[in-house]
Amino acid sequence: MSEEENVKVAVRVRPFNKREKGRKAKNIIQMNGKVTKLLNPDDEADVKAFTYDFSYWSFDGSKEMPDGYFAKDSAGSKYCDQKTVFDDLGGGILKNAWDGYNSTLFAYGQTGSGKSWSVIGYGANKGVVPMFCEKLFQGITEQKGTKEFEVRFSMLEIYNEVVRDLLNPSKKKQGLKVRQHPKKGFYAEGLKMAMVSNYQEIEQKMNEGTVNRTIASTNMNATSSRAHTIVGIEFTQKFKNGAGQETAKKAVVNLVDLAGSERVDSTGATGERLKEGAGINLSLTCLGNCIHALAENASGKPTRVPFRDSKLTKLLMNALGGNSKTIMIAAISPADINYEETLSTLRYADRAKQIKTKATVNEDPTEKLLRELKEENEKLKKMMTGGKIDMDLIDEDGDGVDDRDAEKLKKKWEEEMKARMMENEKEMMDMKKTYEEKLKQSKMEHVDPSIAKKEEEKQKKPHIYNLNVDPLLTGRVVHILRPGANTVGNRKGEESNVTIIGPSIQEQHAVMTVNKEGKVSIKPQNTECRVVVNGSPIQGETTLCHNDRLVFGGTQFWLFQNPTDRDKNKMNYPEITFEYAQEEIASKSGIDMASSNADMSKVQQDLMEVMLAVEEANSISEELDRMVKFEIMLVSPQVLGQQGGKTEGSGGVGKPKIQVKMRNLQNGTEFVWPKEKFLNRLYLMKEMYTNYEDDDEWEKPEEEDPFQESLDTEIRIGTAQVILQPLAHSIELNEQLEITNYKGAEVGIMNVEIVPCDATGKDYAEEDDKFVDIADDLIGTDVFFNVRILNCRGLPNRYADVYCTYSVYLDEEPTKTKKISDTSNPDFNHAKQYSFTPATRQLVEYLNNGSLVINVMGKQRVRKSAMPRTNGLTTKDMLRSDRAVFAKTANLMNGFQMNGRVVDPQKQSIIVELLLMKKTQARLQQKVDSIRKLVKEAENISKVRVSTSLLKEVLQASTPEQADLIIRKITAEPDNEDDRPYSSQSNSSVCVIL
Repeated sequence: MSEEENVKVAVRVRPFNKREKGRKAKNIIQMNGKVTKLLNPDDEADVKAFTYDFSYWSFDGSKEMPDGYFAKDSAGSKYCDQKTVFDDLGGGILKNAWDGYNSTLFAYGQTGSGKSWSVIGYGANKGVVPMFCEKLFQGITEQKGTKEFEVRFSMLEIYNEVVRDLLNPSKKKQGLKVRQHPKKGFYAEGLKMAMVSNYQEIEQKMNEGTVNRTIASTNMNATSSRAHTIVGIEFTQKFKNGAGQETAKKAVVNLVDLAGSERVDSTGATGERLKEGAGINLSLTCLGNCIHALAENASGKPTRVPFRDSKLTKLLMNALGGNSKTIMIAAISPADINYEETLSTLRYADRAKQIKTKATVNEDPTEKLLRELKEENEKLKKMMTGGKIDMDLIDEDGDGVDDRDAEKLKKKWEEEMKARMMENEKEMMDMKKTYEEKLKQSKMEHVDPSIAKKEEEKQKKPHIYNLNVDPLLTGRVVHILRPGANTVGNRKGEESNVTIIGPSIQEQHAVMTVNKEGKVSIKPQNTECRVVVNGSPIQGETTLCHNDRLVFGGTQFWLFQNPTDRDKNKMNYPEITFEYAQEEIASKSGIDMASSNADMSKVQQDLMEVMLAVEEANSISEELDRMVKFEIMLVSPQVLGQQGGKTEGSGGVGKPKIQVKMRNLQNGTEFVWPKEKFLNRLYLMKEMYTNYEDDDEWEKPEEEDPFQESLDTEIRIGTAQVILQPLAHSIELNEQLEITNYKGAEVGIMNVEIVPCDATGKDYAEEDDKFVDIADDLIGTDVFFNVRILNCRGLPNRYADVYCTYSVYLDEEPTKTKKISDTSNPDFNHAKQYSFTPATRQLVEYLNNGSLVINVMGKQRVRKSAMPRTNGLTTKDMLRSDRAVFAKTANLMNGFQMNGRVVDPQKQSIIVELLLMKKTQARLQQKVDSIRKLVKEAENISKVRVSTSLLKEVLQASTPEQADLIIRKITAEPDNEDDRPYSSQSNSSVCVIL
């Protein structure tokens, strides 16, 4: 029995969080029935509507009940509570489990969008997972005696394409292998499946897995936003069927918390080396590709689905295109500052709803299952003896196998066969065991009792616990402080009371002393040991108070708790989160976190994230002696070829972009990376550091080293900006422009011409007099102009392959000049004609209000004479003077230097205005002179009346010569109005010359 159905998709919007409220964010989400609407904060007319199976409004309309549960605040409220979500989604998963169908629940959305709120919940507001587990065991209790039930629990994490068993963290570092089984599909080999007999045991196992996940996350300082977590619940019902046969009905429920989706579209890796993509975003990117391909298939367009491209998509193959009933919850933020991420999530969910799956009831007599497993193993043994290779297992792309790889593929095939046989043997043994035997074995593997003891000690003794960007991982690693001196250090020196792993953590980093009165103080071991208390670095001994925030090195965030102090003071202490501690440091570094401007709020949020990431990258560079230094830059969008943060010509004042400068301390080269590229590189740096800490092979070849950038990488030498307004009035531009680098320093000049021309490309001359008074007069006419980049002068001589690139209006691809080397004064003599037939209003607005940004690009050359002298110094020695990036403040932009001074637009505007005024004045003078001629001619022939139509013709004449021809018509006009035809008397006016 099988059922085909579409993936069900629900979208849920959460309330504003504390940060969004503080920044006076605006709500951009509307929901009505199944429809979710997204409002563009920059364009009121731009409203995007999406229809899903469920649109859950949880933004407002709630009230907190005495037990802490959030319910509707009135009968008319459209607030969606946790129970509604479970009834709609979890109830279906529960029914599927009892019916023997596999089910999968995806949670998708950017970090902080509320995924965990829906899936796990908190306090009285339980999410889908705990409510599902409770209801499942409630049903088991009600049906006990009629059937035999088994429930198994597993928990794994995929981080950087490594599958880790969170219930068995001692597994080798490279993680679990993903194998393929003809019936089960893909599975993680050796994944621990713990037998559980009630919901409390599931809760215990979930906490155990979360603690293991936190320890790994804290040691690597890896953010959970890059890791996917899959909780598996295997539910088996054993009973006798109608024929009296022992039968097993099995359902596998996968609950998948996907990594933060904000990383998917902006890896900074397009066209870059393989290392840019690394394993960081591979899983989510592949999942998006699979969803797209499945949606294409569902619409009748046959498309290959690339399930094999990542570990995540292999393990979720059944959920997406096979034997499973699947639900996706897309969690979104309501805030305008998250518009792009929210739009990306809604589009992703929109594609997912088109996918169809075909779920089958997993019910078979036990004897039949055993027989089939045994027969398959016999078949596999014969295949291995005969050397007959199953090509489906090894030729993953279906492109055929090269003979040269035959031996390698045969070895891989044999490995797969053995793994399949072992899995079959394991399943047969398991089926033969009684429920009691399985339960006994599981009880022996339960949680370490020391965890419960530590929970008790937390209530009475001073301690520190970890702060993590993921609230679910906060407080999972706890160190109880004993009376006397407690040493804090890494694991490489003498054993410390508190072991912390991370860059810049010294063997003996600090001492935390608990005195006889229970007071606690902290002291760094020396000036090399960085300790921050409540956002400020300390040098000497400092007494700690309950709720103080601690940072060791540059990346390890902890919270100090002293129950004795807390109980004595009876104060209302604020809730401390990772975000709180992070903002505290940012605030003390000069960043104003209270901005109510949406654009600047986004910049400050990014700045805070990158500030700490740069500190961490420099710490790793020091420890691994990579001879690289990183610095934060705030670059104006004009320098990046943008206006207003959008495409060229859109107008408006742009928000600065955060970039990171990477400087090689050995050869003096500098590269500027977008934020996304830097953050991806950082994860690879962390991976190197983790291998270094574990005494594994950590050095990488140059092409894979995240601290290296190829000298073949093109960089932006500088930028020149041309205001296009004269073109909107058909005036030529002949400019000598400053070329400025990202620091705002002049690095040369550029000679540019932009000249109106005819259809053949011939430039209009002054005598052609094509001047247009009002820009809108160009609308509907044919517009042609030539762009010429003649040369650059005075460029630094450390660049090769220099060229210019620019985009005009809606150019799909940028235009490039030829490349020139071995000179500081390249002559490009580049010319390109642009034709717009006819000119649209949008084009004219672009010309009238926009500018052309010309980037000068090139490759750096390393000159020995210009290389800095290291004199045997290490990276640590060279960075010591400005060790802490976020302690280095400037006078601009909330303590950070705004890089990228733009060629003063006011200065250019003044020049343009003067040019336009000159042309306008000349045209007005021409009109005045023509009117004078008309008056003089009328006086000469004693004419006292001139028709307004003639006057209008004179005023509209584009040249003096045209005006003269019109003035001559005056003699043909009747002087006396009575002499004119009747129709003219009634329809025309005259001017009387006094």
